[in-house]
Amino acid sequence: MTNRILLRGGHVLSMDPGVGDLPEGDVLIEDGRIAAVDREIGADAEVLDMTGRIVIPGFVDTHRHTWEAPIRNVAPDATLDDYFVDILDTFAPLYTPEDVYAGNLAGSLECLNAGITTLVDWSHINNTPEHPDAAIQALTETGIRAQYAYGSANTSLADYWFDSKIAVPGDDVRRIRDTYFSSDSGLLTMALATRGPGFCTHDVVTAEWALARELGIPVTVHVAMGRLAGRFGMVKQLDDLGLLGPDTTYVHCCYLHEDEWRMVADSGGTVSIAPQVEAQMGHGWPPVMKAIEYGLRPSLSIDVVTTVPGDMFTQIRAAFGAERARVNADCWKANLPVPDTMLTARQMLEIATRNGAHVAGVEDRTGSLTPGKRADVVAIDATALNVAPVHDAAAAVTLSADVSNVDTVIVDGVIRKRDGRLTADLDRARRLVEESRDRLLAAKEARSAA
Repeated sequence: MTNRILLRGGHVLSMDPGVGDLPEGDVLIEDGRIAAVDREIGADAEVLDMTGRIVIPGFVDTHRHTWEAPIRNVAPDATLDDYFVDILDTFAPLYTPEDVYAGNLAGSLECLNAGITTLVDWSHINNTPEHPDAAIQALTETGIRAQYAYGSANTSLADYWFDSKIAVPGDDVRRIRDTYFSSDSGLLTMALATRGPGFCTHDVVTAEWALARELGIPVTVHVAMGRLAGRFGMVKQLDDLGLLGPDTTYVHCCYLHEDEWRMVADSGGTVSIAPQVEAQMGHGWPPVMKAIEYGLRPSLSIDVVTTVPGDMFTQIRAAFGAERARVNADCWKANLPVPDTMLTARQMLEIATRNGAHVAGVEDRTGSLTPGKRADVVAIDATALNVAPVHDAAAAVTLSADVSNVDTVIVDGVIRKRDGRLTADLDRARRLVEESRDRLLAAKEARSAA
């Protein structure tokens, strides 16, 4: 029997140029797939009244260390250097599989609550073989669309981040691939989260890229976050090793050299930018416009809730404000008019949806409200006082709305949030993440006292 949901009478921002915007339109979902988007659709279906709602594709977060949810806000004033010590050398070694499960459960539900329907889970917490199983179990249970990016262990800062000679365990990566990701078309897919040159020896870098390509999974790597990492010339080193390719996402990119930008673009690589973290923690200016200048389609990500909020609205505004501030200042100093390429509110919505799906490797199935794609749909309450009255629907989403306005969230045709409330067991998720917090703090205190 066909399962149909009809979203009726919303202001539809499809983010598909062929479909366009419908100030009053319907979206028909059949068996998890978008069947039609039109001004008025008649169908025998469960009807969700979208009057006063702005209907958009779900947001895509292309880089989040989801496991860190139990230690939210422990490093509110941290720089990037502080983060390595305070998080990776202090809390990460203490994480049990139960902590990873709690973090991924609460963290991915946090995503859904905020209208993020697709997540790249950059999981560099695989201290034992049980850790990745726990992370994937939690992602599966919440029903989010996710790319699970298998990362290294983090039991010692010196061992894993200072010219590390320890590669991710190939046998366990193969086990995870075979056990959970035999198909690349499911709600969950797989990637390899690598530390890259500057943090690892070239032998480790080469081995990890080879492993990913053996298994046919993409690679995601942090590059040029801060002046020091910029001096590593990480993309240049990857080019020298013959490893650049269209299967690689480069995260941050704040201090890439001009020739490295060209290398990324020419190789078909993709870019993920975490603007609030980058501006706040000292990575550098979020390079959204620089990526666009080189013909790339930048995406947005949250990165770490230890230090910044976990929603896409924050990232959109951080990128929009920082980039426009930088360009305005440069133009004022040079006594030049601002360029026509200045970022717009509408562009930011595209970056947070379609571009994100492109970077996560799932644009064929999500990122726009296109008939034939999977139904990842979000409805924003535009009647709320912080959003109404609406003059420009895209600007209402990118510059006015917040998490409290996320009324409806649908992933793969399944309603995950209805009338402003998640359908999941939130009490259990909160209890588990609070228990994890208490356990980690106790373990930290015990280690300090030893």
